[in-house]
Amino acid sequence: MKRYIKSILIMGLVSSMVGGVSCKKYLDRDPESIVSEESAFKDFRNFQGYTEELYNCIPDFTNRYWTNSWNWGEDEIQSTVQNFHIVNKIDNGDFWGWQREFDGWGAGFMDNATANTNNDRMTKGLWPLAWYAIRKSNIGLENIDKMVNATDEERKLIKGQLLFFRAWSHFMLMQYFGGLPYVDKVLPSDEPLRLPRLSYQECAALAAKDFREAADLLPINWDDTQAGRTTLGKNQLRINKIMALGYLGKNYLWAASPLMNSESTGSKSYNAELSKLAAAAFAELLQLTESGAAPHRLLPFNKYSDNFYTIGQNFMIPGGTEAIFTGPYWGAHGSTYGTAKQYMTLVAGAESLVFTPTANYVNYYGMQNGLPIPNSAQADAASGYDPQYPWRGRDPRFYNDIGYDGVKVIQGPLAEEVERNRYANLHTGGSYRDDRSGSRTGYLLYKFVPRTANGYDQGWNYGQNLNIKVSYMRLADIYLMYAEAVAAGYNSAAASAPGFAKTAVDAVNVIRDRAGVAHVAPQFLASADEFMKEVRRERAVELAFEGHRFNDLRRWYLLSEVPYTLKTAAEFDRAATLNSTIDPKENRVVNYRERVILQRPFGERHYWLPLKRSDVNMYPEFKQNPGW
Repeated sequence: MKRYIKSILIMGLVSSMVGGVSCKKYLDRDPESIVSEESAFKDFRNFQGYTEELYNCIPDFTNRYWTNSWNWGEDEIQSTVQNFHIVNKIDNGDFWGWQREFDGWGAGFMDNATANTNNDRMTKGLWPLAWYAIRKSNIGLENIDKMVNATDEERKLIKGQLLFFRAWSHFMLMQYFGGLPYVDKVLPSDEPLRLPRLSYQECAALAAKDFREAADLLPINWDDTQAGRTTLGKNQLRINKIMALGYLGKNYLWAASPLMNSESTGSKSYNAELSKLAAAAFAELLQLTESGAAPHRLLPFNKYSDNFYTIGQNFMIPGGTEAIFTGPYWGAHGSTYGTAKQYMTLVAGAESLVFTPTANYVNYYGMQNGLPIPNSAQADAASGYDPQYPWRGRDPRFYNDIGYDGVKVIQGPLAEEVERNRYANLHTGGSYRDDRSGSRTGYLLYKFVPRTANGYDQGWNYGQNLNIKVSYMRLADIYLMYAEAVAAGYNSAAASAPGFAKTAVDAVNVIRDRAGVAHVAPQFLASADEFMKEVRRERAVELAFEGHRFNDLRRWYLLSEVPYTLKTAAEFDRAATLNSTIDPKENRVVNYRERVILQRPFGERHYWLPLKRSDVNMYPEFKQNPGW
């Protein structure tokens, strides 16, 4: 931390406004934007040039390396051909693995040797960049009065961005490490560090103050400002009011959650007052989007994949109207070199390093009638689930996200000797089942790739213009966090936040309506505790594999509890030879069961990641997390 928060480099920055058009067109360096330290703060153009570097402090966790691991809950498991990814270290209880000293491949997005703000996706690490961004934000805020040649609007834009990045950087670290020093001033380089670690809720209160002020200063849409009109249509990634409100609510909800409340007060329940503050922030945001004052909308389900990848659109950043906060994308074709290939098996022409959904996690995808599956190996009359037809009648998001036995994988022509691999042979003993180079679980993941992403159809080729990128926050997440915050704050699924008409259950049903899933069933509305079970399951399905599950399980104080420590595989036999003329949903299987692949050895210490030893040795007040 010391070298990150005590060093700053004023360097050549980007003055062209950040847009969501093409990865080649935004954040390109403009030679005219290189500014000296003396002139960095005098007017809007130069100060914005200074501020631009903060956008390069947002790691692209989807494309940090050739192949990428960002799902560390019970949701995903990797083939055994390699073990360098952080998910393997997490699975083994070795949380030191987030640090580059214990990760020889540099494949995680949490750490890097330096706070590198260049355009190289592989040099972005959250730990160094967050501290760098905090110091840079503080330097900007302490020099805001030097911006004399500027309008009031321009000063608000600069200050709002700086406050947001200061708060966001603290929040991103806090959620992994707990309460930290909240650095809200430039620390002298010639004085020893003595800032103590605050409790989580103390730290969150200071972040909330920054997020709130940022939301009050920033516009909903930069295109509607005088400063933003000079780059009309290229402002989509600019920090705005909606982003600030979204993180204001998320910051409060995380602080209210059982883990954070326990760290701060000793109580492993939700903090009702903080939950109400979270609900109010989300309500303010949703009122703006639903009234049309903000341009954000849920994508229709037939465009659902646009949230995660675009193809044939000049490498346009995914997200559409639903994305709220995402960072820059560096380098055309970056995601297709590895990210697109990590979800397909070797027999389908991909690489041998494969990430597949666990069977236990796939079970969260319930039935289209809105009911959960109590036990994947047993028939359930209420929901209609039948283990002989486990793919029939499922939540439509199951068919969008998950590849299952009998699904057509390779679309184009195949040589006769490999024709047998056209369809996903994911049954026990099938050609797609291979612990080393295939699916260990009986499933494939299609959420982030088109159906042509295989070695024969070559849907990942450069000419396809495929761009894979997962947002940090999207509108569906806001609806579900609102539902959780209201239920926790007001102890009822039928409650709503003041000033917003939708109840907690209404918010969940908005997401289900988009997917074509029935509403939350009455039996889950009898109490806030029962409703919260469906909120959590809905969050597991809607936000599946988007990097949320690990932190959700932690903040709910469930990470070390069975069944959340288990990763399972689906084992079953085909009842008959595969008939390609039959919808694979209707394929009958026999002997369906689940086998535990892994039980993760988690205890109390695993609720927080360990801090770097070099940092906790700097001064006594910067203490290591318990158990590490």
